[in-house]
Amino acid sequence: MTLPAGHPVIPPRRIGVLLVNLGTPDAPDAPAVKRYLGEFLSDRRVVEIPQILWQPILRGIILNTRPKKSAHAYAQVWRADGSPLAAITRLQAMALQGAFGPDVMVDWAMRYGNPAIGDRLAALKEAGCDRILLAPLYPQYCGATTATANDKAFATLGAMRWQPAIRTLPPYHDDPAYIAALKTSVEASLAALDFVPQAIIASFHGMPQRTLELGDPYHCHCRKTARLLGEALGRELMVTFQSRFGRAKWLEPATETVLNDLPGKGITRIALVSPGFSADCLETLEELNIRGRESYLAAGGTDFAYLPCLNDSAESIAMLRILLQRELEGWNVPA
Repeated sequence: MTLPAGHPVIPPRRIGVLLVNLGTPDAPDAPAVKRYLGEFLSDRRVVEIPQILWQPILRGIILNTRPKKSAHAYAQVWRADGSPLAAITRLQAMALQGAFGPDVMVDWAMRYGNPAIGDRLAALKEAGCDRILLAPLYPQYCGATTATANDKAFATLGAMRWQPAIRTLPPYHDDPAYIAALKTSVEASLAALDFVPQAIIASFHGMPQRTLELGDPYHCHCRKTARLLGEALGRELMVTFQSRFGRAKWLEPATETVLNDLPGKGITRIALVSPGFSADCLETLEELNIRGRESYLAAGGTDFAYLPCLNDSAESIAMLRILLQRELEGWNVPA
């Protein structure tokens, strides 16, 4: 069809896939961390305290004390190509580019920080993507992770006159492809150790106990992932929850407490895996592999191994191809 003179250029119709992860500061310094934490901790899905009570605490105390400490933690794990979480998510998107055919673009974004979800959605739309699959890379559903990523995308769509069609990736905590990828990854990591762990701990990010009581399925999803992975490995996993914040009661048992207590119970050789994270980040590389290791060894442990997340491994990319292709069915020709 010949377009009339002066008609705007129409890009070829495409399909977009937007991988989304939590977020990261732009640099491992206090000003960047302060900007990041200001956005993250102002999310009403993350902190469910009335804002009139929370904001004075956040702006008056937390953002004036925590950024320097957090910046030091980020500096210990920062890579040459940036924040581990952002760098790995970018590599995942690059590995998936072209996996679903020439008309499917794969991009990535962070819920907090850069690249922003709104910016990348707009870029996909500008590139001709009139159908977009939002893919929050959280295996277990939680209001403070999956839901807020989708919220941010929907807010962007709310400002668009011509919206693309949208699908969202559902949680995949019990998907056979995910469990199989975890099994392969964990077994390979265990085989490379120079000791045999007496116990394997599955540490998931913590959430306030109140979220479970209000009906959030996160706790149940974590427990099911650990059970299925344990069955696949042929040994039961110990489930713990990390990254507690504030004075509220959080999901238990706490990873920190368990690491401190195990040596006294005769368990001095452990391996620790994080099946709730699709990519290694501050919470795994610094909180677990550095501080968790130090605490465990100081308590009398002799051998500690942190087993990496799926990251951009071959198992991870193959698993993501299966999950994403399933959600793209009917939109594109199977690759």
